[in-house]
Amino acid sequence: MHIVSLALGGCLKGEPVRYGITEDTGGHIAYILGEMSALARRADVDLAEIVTRRFDAPELGGIHASGEEWLGPKLVVRRIDSGNPRYLAKEALGADRAAFTRAFIADLRGRERLPDLIHAHFADAADVAIQVEKELGIPFVYTAHSLGMDKLKATGEPSSALQGRIVEENRAIAAARAVIGSSCDECERQLTVYPGARVGRIHRLIPGIDRPSPSDEVSAALDLVSPQLRDLAKPMVLAIARPVRKKNLVRLVEAFGRSPYLRENCNLVVLAGLRSHLRCGEPEQAGVLGDIVNAVDTHDLYGSVAYPKTHTRQQVEQLYRLAARTGGVFVNPALTEPYGLTLVEAASHGLPVVATRNGGPQDILAELDHGILVDPRSTEDIGAAIERLVSDHALWARYSHNGRTNSLAMNWDAYAARFVDLARDVLRQGEPRRSRVRTRLVVSDLDNTLTGCGEGAGRFSRFLHRRSDFGFVVATGRSIVEARRLVRDWALPRPDAWITSVGTEIYFERADGDLVRDESFSREIEADWEPVAISSALRDIEGLAPQAMHEQRDFKRSYYAAGADLVQKVRARLDEVGLSARVVFSHERLLDILPARAGKAAAMHHVANRLSIDPLQVFAAGDSGNDADMLTACANAILVGNYAPEIAELADRANVYLARRRHGGGALEGVLMQYRARRRGERDREIAREVA
Repeated sequence: MHIVSLALGGCLKGEPVRYGITEDTGGHIAYILGEMSALARRADVDLAEIVTRRFDAPELGGIHASGEEWLGPKLVVRRIDSGNPRYLAKEALGADRAAFTRAFIADLRGRERLPDLIHAHFADAADVAIQVEKELGIPFVYTAHSLGMDKLKATGEPSSALQGRIVEENRAIAAARAVIGSSCDECERQLTVYPGARVGRIHRLIPGIDRPSPSDEVSAALDLVSPQLRDLAKPMVLAIARPVRKKNLVRLVEAFGRSPYLRENCNLVVLAGLRSHLRCGEPEQAGVLGDIVNAVDTHDLYGSVAYPKTHTRQQVEQLYRLAARTGGVFVNPALTEPYGLTLVEAASHGLPVVATRNGGPQDILAELDHGILVDPRSTEDIGAAIERLVSDHALWARYSHNGRTNSLAMNWDAYAARFVDLARDVLRQGEPRRSRVRTRLVVSDLDNTLTGCGEGAGRFSRFLHRRSDFGFVVATGRSIVEARRLVRDWALPRPDAWITSVGTEIYFERADGDLVRDESFSREIEADWEPVAISSALRDIEGLAPQAMHEQRDFKRSYYAAGADLVQKVRARLDEVGLSARVVFSHERLLDILPARAGKAAAMHHVANRLSIDPLQVFAAGDSGNDADMLTACANAILVGNYAPEIAELADRANVYLARRRHGGGALEGVLMQYRARRRGERDREIAREVA
């Protein structure tokens, strides 16, 4: 497979990269280099080719005037000459795009073999890819990295340039064969507000990071910050971001300056890009740098704050290490952050974080459990969270350990494996799906039922691949985007239907491979559903906290519950105000409020009816409270061996088979045992009829 990664802006080159040397030389460069390096290491990838714009600006590095830069035997940066040799910032790139597109298409036409797939980064590259697909038929996938609609919401500053960017993003989302997001928030909230979005084409691929070296060396970091800091032993509060308004760096300096505790006990280090002087670069960059210096002046922070002019990648890695060694904290105070790779980098060094609650950090901190989310518009919130982590040594140690351990799974090789799977699906789009006559149906939960053991998941998958008479339906508390990610990550079979969001949404696959939501089921469950009233009624219940915004679905309100005792309190409150709803508690802390007619059982019956499957030939597997109604209602229910205590009472039901094995192996064991029992029962009934 030959994959092209296309990006027009920034100084794209092999390491070492001078991040922040221009306003556009940011995190997407690290993303592309990490992604393509990992793809190049794979045996099933023939060539990983990074395509960008060629320019001649010696002050930014002579390599950018070179047509090719080989970074490995199968990894190359190829630069296209548009006819304009100047470096162009993102605002100026639009005027050059048509010429770049013509030059890129001409370059492709001159090749012996065309690439199989283009991965376009940002909407301008997607616009080029759209033209390439029209001319040469090369399909493309799209990663936005940062969406204009969310920037507009965060800043509240509309402009013609931003409105034009939003229009281009919508066109890219509508035209791409697949749209890749890094976080749940990006996939399920940010992307889906665009009119061109189709949920079946949105996929979450978790980016990786470059793992830190095993060295304990910090001398380069000390050389960088020691000229500006009086006491290098104090805990270091570290921030790394481009000097643009949405990164909210000035508010971080204000939070530090207004806190007597932080001023007395900590150092603040801000890496805000690279500069030769404060007035260099774009007007926004110069303005932010000036405001940072002004805040340092206002609070008289000299000796406690460092904001170096330049830094290397080695120094950045050592700063993470030094901050962790001093018991410090990493801070991302952005108004909104699509993902936040620096938060994962901090985790890998054992450095706890304080991060904006808006965007991808919600997912990162939920998965890594290594820090505190804050309101980025609250100076007090930011300062208090930093104070808490620096002063609570037990909490700091727990978050440090969690970050180091849990971040190991976030690596570029795992990303590359998932990307190749997605690329194969894209290249197969349009191929007819082999029709199968299904007379039986396995409906199964995902988390801890099918996932948790690779061997068990593999055996379950092989069984379904062999048995064409068995259909397969996922029934999960997760959203459709997250359900698809898990199915891909665990190499599970392609489901015939998807029951998601605790049985409030059903999706079927169309002939073109896209997914469509079953609106007839939505109409069945919408009666008496009043989500706004439910949120209002539960607002003041202590111990109940709303989950992230993207978890609040059309027919679901989701909370974190401090304990199972809250279930009765919630039910009593809903009864008190006359609201009809189902309350589902699972995994000892997740509480979901659904329409009275919704749930996995109702969805299971709906899907079986649509697929014309006899209810007696449906087999359902689960492990937790959100599976209880499905397992109760199914004639052939399976409780996997690792079931949660909250549904232990189901093990005594006559229709439930309690598996000895755990996870996917237990689900398969239960299907086989229930299937054999049903076959025996059918034979016994046939004999009885003959005797009679």
